[in-house]
Amino acid sequence: MKCLSKLLPIVLAAVLALSACKPAAPANHLEAIKAKGKMVVGTSADYPPFEYVDEAGKVVGFDIDLINEIGARLGVKVEVVDMPFDTLIAGVQEGKIDLSIAAFNYTEERDKVVDFTDAYYYAEDGFIVAEDFAGKITDPKDVADLKIGVQTGATADGWVVENLVDAGLTPAENVFRYERVDQGALDVQAGRIDVFICDYVPAEALVKKVGGLKVAYHAEVSTGPVLIIVPQGDVALTAEINKIIADLLKEGFIDQLSVTHIGQ
Repeated sequence: MKCLSKLLPIVLAAVLALSACKPAAPANHLEAIKAKGKMVVGTSADYPPFEYVDEAGKVVGFDIDLINEIGARLGVKVEVVDMPFDTLIAGVQEGKIDLSIAAFNYTEERDKVVDFTDAYYYAEDGFIVAEDFAGKITDPKDVADLKIGVQTGATADGWVVENLVDAGLTPAENVFRYERVDQGALDVQAGRIDVFICDYVPAEALVKKVGGLKVAYHAEVSTGPVLIIVPQGDVALTAEINKIIADLLKEGFIDQLSVTHIGQ
């Protein structure tokens, strides 16, 4: 027993020494990202010029340049994961990705499950039709009698349901949902649907890419401020990214991205 009592202080000191050497757990998600040295960012690379796959197979675009700069200012590498648009919010919720950038707009429904950064850009909606479309669209509800395409989970999807379907102006079977916006544009070209609604700038890009199409109408209908999706209640990460966005806006960095990728 005497030997054990002599050894006990030594063992206790060794345990305390080992505990002191063990690094402290990160205080929050932001610190965990910095400790890891990498930020995993989800996007849906079908939305030029914000995010798309170039000829070399690389995900590029306005949002990608922006998030890479944010990562650089956080002192971490950015890993971009290309995912279907309607899985991005769930990916942030479930912790599969740290955040998501994909020309997101605010909605009350999204705000129930995730948080948003401050806006870094402002968008309008674009209504894509065939080049020989004979009708006139002077108001968003003018498309009520048409076959309408939207991207699944996009704000345009919610606007069509709330303002056209639920209002009894458009039959639910006349709304067609697509995982990718280029699929919708191709269906307009083929005559399978009459109009496809998405952000105006990507709409213009799709018109040039697909051919035989035009933007018949554009205005702020379901869009507006463009933001980054962050985990709900993630105060530290949101505050840090907001600070960086404010700096980038003040410095003219985001204006230059707009000129480079959008031309204005």
